[in-house]
Amino acid sequence: METTTYTKVYRIIHWAIAITFLLLLITIFLRLTWMNKYNMADIIQEYLKTTNQTLSYDEAVLLAKQIRKPMWEWHIYLGYVLVGLFSIRFTLPFFGKMKFPNPLAKELSLKVKFQKWAYIIFYICVVGSLITGLLIEWGPKDWKKPVEEIHELGVYYLVGFIVIHLAGVVIAEFTNQKGIISRIVSGGGKK
Repeated sequence: METTTYTKVYRIIHWAIAITFLLLLITIFLRLTWMNKYNMADIIQEYLKTTNQTLSYDEAVLLAKQIRKPMWEWHIYLGYVLVGLFSIRFTLPFFGKMKFPNPLAKELSLKVKFQKWAYIIFYICVVGSLITGLLIEWGPKDWKKPVEEIHELGVYYLVGFIVIHLAGVVIAEFTNQKGIISRIVSGGGKK
């Protein structure tokens, strides 16, 4: 099997996208867990009881939303970064860099076709998430709620893809593509 080498451009884009996705997932995780507005409202109300102060539950939820707002703004900024990175990713093939996967080539094995289709589906899902994210921020206000519902589904494909991707890399590393992890870091391999 031919050893794949990864150019510096490929590695920079790959790791920039990976880190951006990781940071986006952290903001989502925080919003769904520790910084959930209802959990925070409960904590605020419990604390206020010890100080003989009160807020209605709705006021506590509004306060919780204000507390987590700066963190959530990072989610939005990271979304803009991802729009830029994917714009670069989709432009690079026109300059002979970072080919697009072609799952229709007849000489490909079933495994390689699966890998290429997984990336295409991933790219389609990412583009959908980026478009819905932009519509949430810049689209008509009456679209916001239904578009948010679609956008929130993105966490499922993203976590699924990350699990499949990491499992595939580990399997490749220990079977027929030894050194794939070091090559995606350093770019090495046969020249």
